[in-house]
Amino acid sequence: EVQLVESGGGLVQTGGSLRLSCTASGFAFGDFAIGWFRQAPGKEREGISLISSRDGTTYYESSVEGRFTISRDNAKKSAYLQMTGLKPEDTAIYSCAAGKLWSVYPRDYDIWGRGTQVTVSS
Repeated sequence: EVQLVESGGGLVQTGGSLRLSCTASGFAFGDFAIGWFRQAPGKEREGISLISSRDGTTYYESSVEGRFTISRDNAKKSAYLQMTGLKPEDTAIYSCAAGKLWSVYPRDYDIWGRGTQVTVSS
């Protein structure tokens, strides 16, 4: 079965840290770019960080740059999002996705996880 499974979300205080994991199965993980997306209540899903399939090129949306770090381990078929300096406005459902395109647009991604809730209290 082709799937992505996220883990590592939770409740954290302002300034705290979380590490999200995204584990793949059923497809050639190393051939796909990985994106982390988030969707807050009442808002559209937004792409916040990307990592390329092979050379590790990364992208960060401006609101998370300097606080979040994306990485991947193709041997473990996993990707990660280390989040530090968390703020209440980071509260959202975080999802990982796999796609063939280098894109921040959800429509360009083929495989999605169900997401994990991140809540940052003030």
